[in-house]
Amino acid sequence: MQFVDYLIIVIYFLISFGIAIYYSKRAGGSTDEFFLSGRNLPWYLAGLSMVATTFAADTPLAVTELVSKNGISGNWIWWNFVFGGLLTVFFFARLWRRAGIMTEVEFAEIRYSGKPAKFLRGFRALYLGLLMNIIIMGWVNKAMMSILTGMFDISEETVIFYVFGCMILVAIYSAISGLWGVVVTDAFQFIIAMIGCIVLAILVLHAPQVGGIRGLQEKLPSFVFEFFPNISADVSSYGTAFALTTASFLAYIGIQWWASWYPGAEPGGGGYIAQRMMSAKDEKHSLFATLFFQIAHYALRPWPWIIVGLCALVLYPNLGPDEARMGYIYAMKDFLPMGLKGLLVAAFFAAYMSTIATQLNWGSSYVINDFYRRFIKKKESEKYYVAVSRITTLLLMLISIVVTLFITRISGAWEFILECGAGVGLVLILRWYWWRINAWSEISAMITPFIFYPIVKGYGIGFPYSLFYLVAVTTVFWISVTFATKPTDVNKLKSFYTKIHPGGKLWKKISDQLPEVKNDVGFLGMFLNWIYGVALVYSTLFGIGSLIFGDFINTLIYLGIGIIAIFLIFRNLSATMGKLF
Repeated sequence: MQFVDYLIIVIYFLISFGIAIYYSKRAGGSTDEFFLSGRNLPWYLAGLSMVATTFAADTPLAVTELVSKNGISGNWIWWNFVFGGLLTVFFFARLWRRAGIMTEVEFAEIRYSGKPAKFLRGFRALYLGLLMNIIIMGWVNKAMMSILTGMFDISEETVIFYVFGCMILVAIYSAISGLWGVVVTDAFQFIIAMIGCIVLAILVLHAPQVGGIRGLQEKLPSFVFEFFPNISADVSSYGTAFALTTASFLAYIGIQWWASWYPGAEPGGGGYIAQRMMSAKDEKHSLFATLFFQIAHYALRPWPWIIVGLCALVLYPNLGPDEARMGYIYAMKDFLPMGLKGLLVAAFFAAYMSTIATQLNWGSSYVINDFYRRFIKKKESEKYYVAVSRITTLLLMLISIVVTLFITRISGAWEFILECGAGVGLVLILRWYWWRINAWSEISAMITPFIFYPIVKGYGIGFPYSLFYLVAVTTVFWISVTFATKPTDVNKLKSFYTKIHPGGKLWKKISDQLPEVKNDVGFLGMFLNWIYGVALVYSTLFGIGSLIFGDFINTLIYLGIGIIAIFLIFRNLSATMGKLF
């Protein structure tokens, strides 16, 4: 790192903080402005913010590890979430915007009634906004510390001050600027992060030891470049092709994406994804923001990381499975010239800061809107709640710093979260489209996996096979609880249906009592758009990959499928939503 590298990093921080100051006055007007940007975000800003938030500091390293272990097809561990993401786009994005609420957990009291609804809202506010949020931030902090330690060869005791100093800056600009500042800064940070990653991929790919795409293909076995895993084979070991048993494949493709709760990929939308949908200008902007996010997240963004991961196999062949992710950091150290090294370090800070800023703003919205304002201080001024929101943002930052000090291992955390949320997903989907779902349905679905998780593990059932058992037990239990408890008050159901008008036969008992409510839902069209959307994302993903590796016939096939899918989606949306832009 030379003077110019540090100068680039300083300029990056100054621009990020300048954006926050610019939007500070706008954010101070009300909690609606602070947490939802006055519900006036254009689709491209909302979508970019979603993508930036899911680009955490450790994401390129995680992809490098997957590629090093199992080749390109190892990414199916997270590529399978495309099915759930596109379901959110066409079945839920417009409903979230239509709901007119501030947070996902506020949904509990517009959909359910009585004390169970109050309990659910308060419990989820603290569970998601406080507990899960600080764990996620601690995880991201730990990852950033590992990156800087590997990059600069300094001790973790030293680097911790750099990371916490950066987090303090993020907390300050998040507290000052609210969601407007967070979103605009996200867009800037995402552009910086992607430029840095693309530059690194190009430089490493053309290093003499690699020799470009052709050299890479000559130096690595062919299975490394396969886009699809082998099915009905033994689970792969380090350095072999990615293979899934039929049961594992069904768990990933048939169950995980709709049955399990996971941050950023919640069935039906939730968390900061729901926050961005609710912040959009209108229902069209909400839908297109989420569609843009799915395409950018799954199809466009991964390829620079994948290329570096493949090159790392050539450049650092002696890295073991536990060290594979560090190939990305070593590539940065060894192949970036002066200036570009500072750019990529700034890119990692950008990825880190965009995630932390969203987590702070999103978590504060739950704690303030759904706990403090709902149960503690109910009738204060908007300026008072904005001030408390800013204080809460800083407090969340401090708590997450303490949690970071106690985190020693982050591997396997995603599996634990998926298993402890197994079976919840179906409730989160059906609560919009079936009147009989009540607050107890959701409460029981949240609790059951935690009860049965140690039992399943006690029998030695590992992930993903554990999903079959946890999802089955949780589903049976919450359905039983649903029919064993009283339904939601009929007036609450009528109010919800009048406001949201989700339509469908599962609302017939209520919709028959409200003939004046317009039903503008076309389920066949939404289902077809979901299929077309899945085809669009995967065809774009594999079309870009085929282009990179010189397979021009498959490039034309994949991109042709994508173009047809876009045409069909826009034709269907135009028929149901009118003029799209």
